[in-house]
Amino acid sequence: MLRPEGKTYTNPVGLKFVRIEPGIFTMGIGQTPLSSEITDNKAQCKSWKPNERPYLRNGDFDEYPPHQVSISQPFYMGITTVTNTQYEQFAPTHRKSRGKLGFSKTDDEAAIFVNWYEAVDFCQWMSSIDGFNYRLPTEAEWEYACRAGTTSHFHTGETLPESFHKNPDESWYPSVGRGGTMEEEVIPLTVGQTSPNPWGLHDMHGNVEEWCQDWYGPYQGEDLVDPVGYESGIFRVTRGGSHSTPIYYLRSSNRLGTLPEDKSWLIGFRIVIGQLPTTAPVPVPKIGQKLWSIHVSGKVHDWDTSKTLKTPLFKDPKSFVHIPQAYTVPSFGKHNHQPSITWCPNGDLLAIWFSTYSERGREMAVMASRLRSGSNEWDQPSEFFNAPDRNMTGCSLFTNEDGKIYHFNGIAAAGTWGPLALAMRTSTNNGETWSTPHFVHPEHQNRNQVISGTSKTKEGYLIQPCDAVPGGSGGTVIHISKDDGETWKEPGAGAPKPDFSVGRTGQWIAGIHAGVVQLRDGSLLAFGRGDTIENRMPMSLSNDMGENWTYYRSPFPEIGGGQRIVLMRLQEGPLLLVSFTGDRKDQPAMDITDASGTKRPVKGLFAAVSFDEAETWANIRLISDDGPGRQLETMNGYPFTMGFDSSEPGGYMAACQAPDGLIHLISSKQHYTFNLEWLTTPPPSAIQL
Repeated sequence: MLRPEGKTYTNPVGLKFVRIEPGIFTMGIGQTPLSSEITDNKAQCKSWKPNERPYLRNGDFDEYPPHQVSISQPFYMGITTVTNTQYEQFAPTHRKSRGKLGFSKTDDEAAIFVNWYEAVDFCQWMSSIDGFNYRLPTEAEWEYACRAGTTSHFHTGETLPESFHKNPDESWYPSVGRGGTMEEEVIPLTVGQTSPNPWGLHDMHGNVEEWCQDWYGPYQGEDLVDPVGYESGIFRVTRGGSHSTPIYYLRSSNRLGTLPEDKSWLIGFRIVIGQLPTTAPVPVPKIGQKLWSIHVSGKVHDWDTSKTLKTPLFKDPKSFVHIPQAYTVPSFGKHNHQPSITWCPNGDLLAIWFSTYSERGREMAVMASRLRSGSNEWDQPSEFFNAPDRNMTGCSLFTNEDGKIYHFNGIAAAGTWGPLALAMRTSTNNGETWSTPHFVHPEHQNRNQVISGTSKTKEGYLIQPCDAVPGGSGGTVIHISKDDGETWKEPGAGAPKPDFSVGRTGQWIAGIHAGVVQLRDGSLLAFGRGDTIENRMPMSLSNDMGENWTYYRSPFPEIGGGQRIVLMRLQEGPLLLVSFTGDRKDQPAMDITDASGTKRPVKGLFAAVSFDEAETWANIRLISDDGPGRQLETMNGYPFTMGFDSSEPGGYMAACQAPDGLIHLISSKQHYTFNLEWLTTPPPSAIQL
């Protein structure tokens, strides 16, 4: 027998179920508006508090288009999520997770820190006990049961009563130095305390998110009968929203999701009884094709260096971020930030970045664009990586000597960038397809905010820098893999914040957003933002592969908000540092030596080259065409003048050097191309102009 009979059922471990009858409902919400309309609506909700701000009229991008769904067979759904007592009859070791971060200590609170696979295993165990078919609900079944015949934002109507409100904001907890205290953030997760919906189900809006059966993917739009989602994917759907979440994300139609191996204090699960519908799953999505993954050449590029290395070369900057007018991809206006760039074996360049209304937000998506070999214009962007309704701060791309491309990304538990987990995936076909992502570090915590600048040591170790804190200063840590990403070590894990003073030693790099490079003697060198040492950018040196760092005053100006450096070793041998000077009150202008031997002050984005392992930086020049001056745009649409004595004033820089020797540098909007010969050629003097 696949399911019990009667209106309700209580199973052997005390789980109570109610029968859900077949029916038809409209799944999803809204219509596709223009980007400007979404921006205006989202701005209203940026600091939204319960019942103080209007809801987004059109819902989220992934809730469109609305479509009619028929549920043809009855099923039984748990009237609450699974509790600690119920789950621990299957998994006694879960008791060790009770009280983790302060949450869910008692028997009748929701079982949390349970991943998708473990929830499925619990269902299979339940099936073996009483012979019924236990499973997770499909996404369609979940929304159908949540709505219980209603068509409003919540089953309670267009607003959600106070009894459902559990710390309804974008919480930083447990991020040290940014979040609230345990007393402020930790709340009871006792099940069944809110009023049931018309079909007798409790806690469908909030308390904890609930795993669903489905792989996450876009809605197709046509009417469906018993849909079961996609045949494969990256993320598994969660529904209902949780505590410590803005109420907008608790709506009946709202969709969330994460990697199936993810565990957090926000996610639990509710189970159903009944045979999984036999409907065929949807093939891998073809709707909303990823532009960066179509028509990708598989031909190995001829990286001819003869034309790129012998004479100075600087190409006019061009935008790599194109904002679509129609809301056809989840690109959120002008806030496009924290990019990364790499080369592909077929001659293409691939760039990624996050797009959002607010850096402290769940609407964030990682976008990508491709500059195809032989083209002078970047493609239109499309979604690259997006755990739905999770903050995605921090990403990095890196191509090794064999053409294998690595992608690292942070995945938040919620909507802030403090408590991130660190994920990785790879591509061996020019970024056209990617391996299944997995967690390098699965704990949602500080020290996992990815910084562009992945590198490989002469021993073959992968090094991935990550911010150690979520604030504007406080240090960087590194994650190291000695086996090509299979296993990872985090030197300095658990160490307290060091004293970033000259000559002092600690387990973190001084400054956030650090660039890290290996010197020829095997030591590691790093420069960072913040944690200023004697009014200069901090410099950190490690002789034991990141276990300990010693701090020094660098010769370069400190940088601040909206600025990030690049530090890398060029294939010709020297070190390259890209940074900023003179465009902040606390940044002095920098003197450079021009072709006449005259020193003159400049401000903005500059490059410095060292041929003696950072002992001296003899070649310093602006990243500019050295012309009379013309206006370009930096991130968020701010204008700047690129010319003889000024260049871009801010941006989160990222760079790669292709096998032909060309250096590709991107800010938060512009793409610059130049070579070492240009970097070492003195800039022109005023007389020459």
